[in-house]
Amino acid sequence: SLNQKSFYDVNYDPLHEDCMSLRTSETSKTSHLTFKEDVVMVAASGKILKKRRLSLNQFITDDDLEVITNDTEEEIMKPRSAAYNFRSNEKYNYMRIIKSQFILNDNLNQSIIQQTGGNYLMAAALQNLDDAVKFDMGAYTSEDSKFPVTLRISKTRLFVSAQNEGEPVLLKEMPETPKTIKDETNLLFFWERHGTKNYFTSVAQPKLFIATQERKLVHMAKGQPSITDFQILET
Repeated sequence: SLNQKSFYDVNYDPLHEDCMSLRTSETSKTSHLTFKEDVVMVAASGKILKKRRLSLNQFITDDDLEVITNDTEEEIMKPRSAAYNFRSNEKYNYMRIIKSQFILNDNLNQSIIQQTGGNYLMAAALQNLDDAVKFDMGAYTSEDSKFPVTLRISKTRLFVSAQNEGEPVLLKEMPETPKTIKDETNLLFFWERHGTKNYFTSVAQPKLFIATQERKLVHMAKGQPSITDFQILET
């Protein structure tokens, strides 16, 4: 019973901090809703289950990088909501190289190679993996749980740059590794790993993945018939 008092005179105690809290007051004509979400990263190593809890505005630390890059069973979970409309104001700051000289293979066992004399990439079945492109992966800070990285051809200044859907990705030469990225987000990809499958989603166009297809250049696609998952081969 509210003892005959007006509904708007009632003050409700906040719920648990991980839940939505609702509080009304007599000076406010509208209710204020506040949300707090925790993002969980789960790493499964045998029977051991590790959990990392990050708030949506917490930067990924070096400890997080070590867990993600060294645990082959690491799975990066997406937050339940991502405010892409605020990304235009976000700055991504360089942290460090987390993988060096690795090869990307698609699920047809095709390796990524560089088109002869061009600024494009292709997928081809190789007898000799020495002919495959070797990539370095650079990690950047993010304001949520997503994991932005750059893909650079090892021992060069050529970075993979996302384009529009169906268009080939470009190899863009940069004077140096960008220390802060704000406008050129085509150079950034959200790296997601599910078991042995790796996905690279464009930060600039978050519905598009780096993709391969037989007899086509490496391009940006939303999914099938293109192949969007890759295996990382350490060299």
